[in-house]
Amino acid sequence: MKRLIIIFVFLTLCLSASAQTEKEINNQLQFWTSINSTWRFSDHWGAMGDFHVRRNDFLKDPNFYFLRAGGVYWFNDKISAASGLGALWLAQKAQDGGFNYVLEKRIYQQILWRSINGRARFLQRIRNEQRWHEVLNPDGSVNRIRFSNRVRFLFSASIRVFEDEKKPRLVIADEVLFHFGNEIIYNTFDQNRFFIGISHRLNKDWIFDFGYMPVLQQKYSGYQYDLNHTVRLFFYLSPDLRKKKDEDLPHYPVGGIE
Repeated sequence: MKRLIIIFVFLTLCLSASAQTEKEINNQLQFWTSINSTWRFSDHWGAMGDFHVRRNDFLKDPNFYFLRAGGVYWFNDKISAASGLGALWLAQKAQDGGFNYVLEKRIYQQILWRSINGRARFLQRIRNEQRWHEVLNPDGSVNRIRFSNRVRFLFSASIRVFEDEKKPRLVIADEVLFHFGNEIIYNTFDQNRFFIGISHRLNKDWIFDFGYMPVLQQKYSGYQYDLNHTVRLFFYLSPDLRKKKDEDLPHYPVGGIE
């Protein structure tokens, strides 16, 4: 009986300590801009490349720089697959008040599907990433390389609000990201990115979107989160070099979103 009482008290203390770990949310203001390009050379083959810059405290401090490149294969004008490489330099505060940059290398694969329904154009994408990212010591030296595999699900809708096709369209999108690895114990959910804004075609090759994107990211502790209130301005370059093109579903970049 005494042993049961000791076990009960021990479990009660453990549960009580666990309950005291409350969710912590760190709110940040960020600005994110990028150029996302997709070059279509034929009905089936093309290439893609992105360059991203994100800043903390709106424009004051660096957050990351990101490059991605790859090849694209179109099954038809609605479905495509892509694969390639990426590199990200993430800024971390240094002991001297400056910044150290953590290098992350990636290999990625994705499949994308597009469709039209009335005034709306829909885009769905599944992207899988293998990521090798440095973990730094306090002095900025590399302690080890952490590997993770991340799966991302994106759904986006571009809606024609005005009768005039030349006016901006409303864009609503959401992407949820999960990652897995030996060191990922408490945060299998990585982050969620919701976007609302406008999209506007500048000419036959260039489109931009602009709007607000709250990014909720869970940290490795499991109970700490970053909520990044992000002003987003993305540019999309999409040259279509085919002689015969689909006018109902124009060529559109298959990259974008870090």
